[in-house]
Amino acid sequence: MKIAFVGKGGSGKTTLSSLFIRHLVTTGAPVVAIDADINQHLGAALGLDESEAARLPAMGEQLPLIKEYLRGTNTRIASAEQMIKTTPPGEGSRLLRVREANPVYDACARPVELEGGAVRLMVTGPFTDADLGVACYHSKTGAVELCLNHLVDGRDEYVVVDMTAGSDSFASGMFTRFDLTFLVAEPTRKGVSVYRQYKEYARDFGVALKVVGNKVQGPDDLDFLREQVGDDLLAALGHSDWVRAMEKGRPPRFEHLEDGNRHALRALHTAVDATHGLRDWKRYTEQMVHFHLKNARSWGNERTGTDLAAQVDPGFVLGEGVVAPV
Repeated sequence: MKIAFVGKGGSGKTTLSSLFIRHLVTTGAPVVAIDADINQHLGAALGLDESEAARLPAMGEQLPLIKEYLRGTNTRIASAEQMIKTTPPGEGSRLLRVREANPVYDACARPVELEGGAVRLMVTGPFTDADLGVACYHSKTGAVELCLNHLVDGRDEYVVVDMTAGSDSFASGMFTRFDLTFLVAEPTRKGVSVYRQYKEYARDFGVALKVVGNKVQGPDDLDFLREQVGDDLLAALGHSDWVRAMEKGRPPRFEHLEDGNRHALRALHTAVDATHGLRDWKRYTEQMVHFHLKNARSWGNERTGTDLAAQVDPGFVLGEGVVAPV
C-alpha cells in the first residue's frame, strides 16, 4: 500500500510519518520509506545522526540509472534520455516490487534498523547551493514520481512518503499515486486551512484523504477539529514525552509510546489496509497517462525533441498481476 503524509510546515508531518513507519516495522511488514520533502528530516526522525543522514544517496543523482533500469525493453521509449518524470510503464518496462532486490534499491535505498526490524529508506536529496536561483525543487522529486509510476505493491507491503509541505504537493501528479493520504493538522485555523485547500484540489482525482490531528491537548482541540473537518478526522495524537525524547536523539523503546498515540497509529494502519479492496488499477494508470500527456505538452516534448505521447502503451494497465522482464 502506498501512503502519503502531507500538511503545513511545522504540523508534525515528518514526525507522524516516522511514527507510522516504526509502527509498521513492529508488525513485521516490509516498508519502503521515502523522504520527498524539501527539508530532509525523515532520516533523523528514524534515528540517524546528522552524518549518517548526510551520507544517504540522493535519488535525483541516480536518475540516469533509474531511467535505464525502468525502461527495460519497452520499445516505445527510444532511450533513457527521452524518459521524463511522468513516463508511464508499458510492455517491456521493468517494475519495482517492495520486497525485491534491484539496481534501483542498490543505488538509492539504505536499510535503517528499527524496533527489531528494518526499513528501506530513500531520499530525494537536499536543495543545494548549486540549485539556488536556477532549479525548482520539484525537479528533484521527479525520481520519486518515476519510481512510483513503476511500482507494484501488494497487501501488507507499505511505501510511506513524507511529502513536501502545504499545497506544494500539487506541483506534480504525484499526489494521485497513493492509496491513502494522511493530512496532519494542528487544531488551529492555519492547521485546517491546508486541509481545505488539499481537499479542493484532490476532489476531481478521487484522492482518498484522512485527517490526523496532531498536538491535540484536550477535548476542546478535538472538538475544533471535528467541527472543521467532519468525518475526515480519523485519529488524533496528543503530547508525547516519547517524541520529545526522540527529538533529542534518545528515543526509548517504541513499546513505551503512550497508549493513546499507539491507538491512533493502529487506527491509521487499519484505514490503510481497508483501502486495498478499493484499488482501481485502471484509473490509477489513466491518471498516470493524464499527467504524462499534460507534462509532455507543457515542456517535455520541447525538452526531449520528441512526441512523448508515443510513450503511452494504450493496452497496458499496471497491477499486481503484471509480469515484467527481469
